[in-house]
Amino acid sequence: QVQLVESGGGLVQAGGSLRLSCAASGRTFNTNAMGWFRQPPGKEREFVAAISWIGGNTAYADTVKGRFTISRDNAKNTVSLQMNSLKLEATAVYYCAARSRMLVVVTASGYDYWGQGTQVAVSS
Repeated sequence: QVQLVESGGGLVQAGGSLRLSCAASGRTFNTNAMGWFRQPPGKEREFVAAISWIGGNTAYADTVKGRFTISRDNAKNTVSLQMNSLKLEATAVYYCAARSRMLVVVTASGYDYWGQGTQVAVSS
């Protein structure tokens, strides 16, 4: 089993920045690609960004490209999401996810492990 714990959520004004972190523990050798998803109020979970554990290949949703940056620290088993120029529509619960395969994918069904989520609220 792999446990994922997110941190760094909170309330921020539009245009501001937040940095989310995800710490993986347990059988972390089972994790390869990692991703961030979000679920806005009343909407379905959607892909935000993903990164391969080895090689640094990344993928971003078009809505966050150029403003969000995903990174990882293999030594610490952490993945981070730097979010800049936040918009009101970024308000959501953000989830960290991990999969046991190397290929980066953008669908939630492709991930095997999930964190509990961290709330991000963007105010005007």
